[in-house]
Amino acid sequence: MKQLFLFTALLIYYSGYSQSDKVFQLSTHILDTWSGKPAQGVDVLLEKQDSPVSWSKIGQLVTDKNGRIGNFLEGREHAGVYRLSFFIRPYFVQKGVDPIYPFIPVVFEIKKREHYHIPIVVTPYSYSTYRGS
Repeated sequence: MKQLFLFTALLIYYSGYSQSDKVFQLSTHILDTWSGKPAQGVDVLLEKQDSPVSWSKIGQLVTDKNGRIGNFLEGREHAGVYRLSFFIRPYFVQKGVDPIYPFIPVVFEIKKREHYHIPIVVTPYSYSTYRGS
């Protein structure tokens, strides 16, 4: 009985340390509408605007097999103007296509403490973005 109690207590204690408990304020997603698939392996740079002509690097991550990055800006206190730069040229060149855009910059503002999802849809010759959910 004592062992069962100890096991249950340890299970409850360690379950609070799950990495999925972290909250991130910003996520993104790239859908390649040319191939109809998510864009895996794309470098994405996140920067924050310091002044009208100055940006600071916050982080750089790579899209997963689903074309997603879900862990930019841990927490909920990140008001400001940000820029995501999606470096799509290597992705399309690997597919045998030379895209017109070497990278796609998307500038947006975080005003509230809520989650922001900034996806893009791309082809080698066009792109579009919107605020997702």
